[in-house]
Order: sequence, then C-alpha cells, then structure tokens
Amino acid sequence: MSRLIVSPSLIPAEPLRKRAPAFDEHGNALSDFMVLFPGLIKKPQHLIQDTIKNIQAVFAKYEHAVVFAELNLKLSLLWISVRPIPGMRFEIIHALRTLIPEAKLVSHI
Repeated sequence: MSRLIVSPSLIPAEPLRKRAPAFDEHGNALSDFMVLFPGLIKKPQHLIQDTIKNIQAVFAKYEHAVVFAELNLKLSLLWISVRPIPGMRFEIIHALRTLIPEAKLVSHI
C-alpha cells in the first residue's frame, strides 16, 4: 500500500480523479469509496493526529487491499482506493468505525 496522503487542501491541487489510480498493477479496476469524519478540522491538533494514526493502523491491517488513500483535512474526507476484493470496503469501514466511531461512509463505487 502506498502511504496515507494528508492534504490540507488549502493549496490548489490536481483533481483527485487524476491522482487516484483507477487500476492496480495487474490492470484490475480498483473500487473507490469515501469516509467523512464530521468536524475533524475543528478538533485540536492532537485529536487530528490521533485520527490520522488510527487511520494508518487500519490501513496497516489492510495493506494487501488498500492501494491509495488521501485525507483532505479541509473537507474532513478520506478517499480510499482498494483492490477488487468482495466485501473489502465494508471490512475497512467497520475497522475505521471501531477506532473512530464518528466515521461515516459517504459513498462507494
């Protein structure tokens, strides 16, 4: 898995659809979904860092499946691209909610 990218999103950047991979190294289409952490940006810095550490802990458990992840702090939104493994996005969201109860699944494709 590539490392978690944390973006303050205060600087204009290339659109996420251009940065996030659509296919894995074998040409298989990836599945994408988003997780919202309501009010994360308004929390004290140490709580933001704790949330980031918890996200990284979940991704360490699922490093075989997570290909790309970017946390947009301004939007409090986490984009995740995973390998096409049945049920994987639901396993990951469950693991995130276990450590970060306020995590909300926004969408999946």
